[in-house]
Amino acid sequence: MILYPAIDLKDGKCVRVVRGDFATATVFNDDPAAQARAWAKAGFSWLHVVDLDGSVAGRAVNDAAVGKILAAVSIPVQLGGGVRSMADIERWIEAGVSRVIVGTAAVRDPDLVKAAARRWPEQIAVSVDVRGGRVAIEGWTEETGLDAASVARRFEDAGVGALIVTDIDRDGAQLGFNIEVFGAIADQVGIPVIAAGGLASVADIERLIARPGTPVAGAVLGRALYAGNIEPAEALTAARC
Repeated sequence: MILYPAIDLKDGKCVRVVRGDFATATVFNDDPAAQARAWAKAGFSWLHVVDLDGSVAGRAVNDAAVGKILAAVSIPVQLGGGVRSMADIERWIEAGVSRVIVGTAAVRDPDLVKAAARRWPEQIAVSVDVRGGRVAIEGWTEETGLDAASVARRFEDAGVGALIVTDIDRDGAQLGFNIEVFGAIADQVGIPVIAAGGLASVADIERLIARPGTPVAGAVLGRALYAGNIEPAEALTAARC
């Protein structure tokens, strides 16, 4: 399993929020590039970067901070937030992003994702953000009424590299992974699933790996990692089991 430490960007800073509510933002580092270097030094092989402001604005807002992160580390970066067009995707890939995450546009314009995945195989990820069993878009501010599996199945055999499934109800709250949320989707689609939202301890990683059925390919580490409730070395050891 691949572990993805999250760097969520708001106002150019590395923050964590609870359930997508910007009013709950806690700044963990004023220098996102320094944070990226710290996670790379700790042994992580990927970074998960989200432009929170961009996800609501529908365009890149923290692009300067993203550029500094890309310049600071050699490990691959997956990036989401405000990606709405082919031009947005192309810009980030040319800038050095290894995998571009599309969320809102994947719901509104699935053909865009399919075309991008044909052009850049395995470099496009689809973000499926779930609240109360239904997919939310526009920075989690708009409910769609769609279930996660229905959205995910649109991209079967499209060349999408990953499906990032976020449990909004638990995101940032350190309540523990709802294993069934992630496992149910992994069992229904052939796209590798990355779990996000609720991770509280290394035990969550172990439970995710141990569940029967299709393996979950990765997990995003957020507040528990920043708060020190998860030690990088211990988490990476668990992920290799």
